[in-house]
Amino acid sequence: MNAPDDLRAADLLAAARAARAHAHAPYSGFAVGAAVRGASGRVYAGCNVENAAYPEGLCAEAVAIGACIAGGETKIVEALVVADSIAPTTPCGACRQRLREFAADEAPIHAAGVAGVVATFTLGSLLPHSFGPSHFIPAIQKAPS
Repeated sequence: MNAPDDLRAADLLAAARAARAHAHAPYSGFAVGAAVRGASGRVYAGCNVENAAYPEGLCAEAVAIGACIAGGETKIVEALVVADSIAPTTPCGACRQRLREFAADEAPIHAAGVAGVVATFTLGSLLPHSFGPSHFIPAIQKAPS
């Protein structure tokens, strides 16, 4: 865990806070906002959307990643999660894997509370020894010669 970098993550925090304000969390009462930065620098945000048919809801990170991909980007260079929690709120295991699909191990993942960023991790530290796209051999290399 690294020291927070509030200035670098300020735009992510603002976007995640704005998205969190629209969270649909009537069952848990735990509103979450997330934002990811694409390689272009553009910021994409999302909020959690709960569903009575648990676990059919969506995590804020999944919504933000979906917006990023829908926006035409396939690389995420930074992410932030914000929630009103005593402990730093990091992405759940499933969202860590979702981030792994589009982000490198070195990508900073900021955990924020309502007052601001409280901790910064790398994706690799949150999901060590992960499985991802690099494990697949390109189709051209798999074809028999």
